Amino acid sequence: MTTRSEWRDDVVAMIPALRAFAWSLCHNGSDADDLVQDTLIKAWSNKDKFEPGSNLRAWLFTILRNTYYTNVVRRRREVRDEDGDYARMLKSPPTQDWSVALHALQIGLAQLPDEHREALILVGAAGLSYEEAAEICGCALGTIKSRVNRARARLLKIMDAGDATDVMADGAPASDAVNSA
Repeated sequence: MTTRSEWRDDVVAMIPALRAFAWSLCHNGSDADDLVQDTLIKAWSNKDKFEPGSNLRAWLFTILRNTYYTNVVRRRREVRDEDGDYARMLKSPPTQDWSVALHALQIGLAQLPDEHREALILVGAAGLSYEEAAEICGCALGTIKSRVNRARARLLKIMDAGDATDVMADGAPASDAVNSA
């Protein structure tokens, strides 16, 4: 069995060969040095997994090779953006206004009579035709049209909007839509 200092000396003696192999993979001195350093850290951290008497050179080269390919796969998923140009393009509009409007809509829908809410959701949200909604609700076509019309008018009144486009004025619900609910 080798002692700790013998194992360390054997590993240190392999550094030039590791560096040459790393350079053959990376073709860049700085990246090769980083790869060798990562390999040595992994080898030292896992030296208890090395079986004395086995091929230390092959073990170290395997660690280096696996580390290199792990880094290659990781880099494929990364976007090089030293100047931050790509990051500046990644913007999403704020969602708070829509969240407030949705909450106001939920409160408004809850205030509608059940048959009006049901008709409005079937036609407006689910995209069913008036005929399909009438069949589902078990009522006449004219009744479903009337319920949808009344539900829309009542919902706009509850949300304090003149028409559907007023619900999102400047991206926010009408002034008292949330407070009046």
